[in-house]
Amino acid sequence: MLLDNVPTIYVAVLAILAGFVGLIWAADRFVAGAAAFALNFGVTPMIIGLTIVSFGTSAPEVLVSLNAALAGAGDIAVGNALGSNIANVGLVLAITALIARIPVQTHILKDEMPILLVITVIAGFFLIDAKLSRVEGLILLVALIPALALIVWRKRKSFSATEQAQEEEIKPMGNTAAALWFLLGLGVLILSSKVLVWGAQSTAEYFHVSPLIIGLTVLAIGTSLPELAASVVSAMKGLHDIALGNVIGSNIFNLLAVMSLPGIIDPISYETAVFYRDYLTMAGLTFALSILILLALRMRGSNAYIGRLSGGLLLLSYLAYIFVLVQATQA
Repeated sequence: MLLDNVPTIYVAVLAILAGFVGLIWAADRFVAGAAAFALNFGVTPMIIGLTIVSFGTSAPEVLVSLNAALAGAGDIAVGNALGSNIANVGLVLAITALIARIPVQTHILKDEMPILLVITVIAGFFLIDAKLSRVEGLILLVALIPALALIVWRKRKSFSATEQAQEEEIKPMGNTAAALWFLLGLGVLILSSKVLVWGAQSTAEYFHVSPLIIGLTVLAIGTSLPELAASVVSAMKGLHDIALGNVIGSNIFNLLAVMSLPGIIDPISYETAVFYRDYLTMAGLTFALSILILLALRMRGSNAYIGRLSGGLLLLSYLAYIFVLVQATQA
């Protein structure tokens, strides 16, 4: 009987909520420990800020993807990667722009965006056949190394004042304390991701919804909360341009690290809608962001920014995508 499953869905929802809370808390502790370790071993704060701190907000997506792949739910992992990128632009960046203007610097258009656009095209080439093979997953994962190296190399020449302020937020601590926070954060990340994946699978089964849809919506929004929190706090502190860099860096990491894991661990096949609906939406938002940045620079020069109008358009695009997903679940 349907009522027999009611306790199960309650437990599943609680698991999802607990998983989100655990991921957000643990990601912060994990990054703090890792950054302090690197600082103690002589790595410059700038490099830490551009690598560990910038990509640390993607730790939840990585662990969720890894556990989903190990649990035989690769479609959840792919959905989480694509959905998180869609949410990062259409939700995180949009809300931040609605709160405060996001300054745009020329190096964003010259350095970070071209890398993200190239990676987006490569990912689409791998996804178009509705399969993600082990070789394709390995190519994506290996590509993370030169992409990260290129970003760091280019960024060294255009390190902004707000990025200087961001690196100063790295808190020094002793090796023992750093190790404890690093290990505790990692342990809670792993446990929380397992709980979250179980809750997502159980919820999908209860409502007879594709796990892919759960990955694209519930998990994508939930694992994007660190980016949203970091961007909103940065905007409130006046460090507005950090939001744009964090979103671009996170999206690169999601495509190369998060999405590659299910292909490497357990090559999967998925419905064609993953490419024609979800990937194309992600690619469309990515190219739209490039155009908005280009227009802002052309119209305002050194005073360029992404404002409320652009934020509103991005948010409307995201809501339209969610509407399409809702319709898909009812079809």
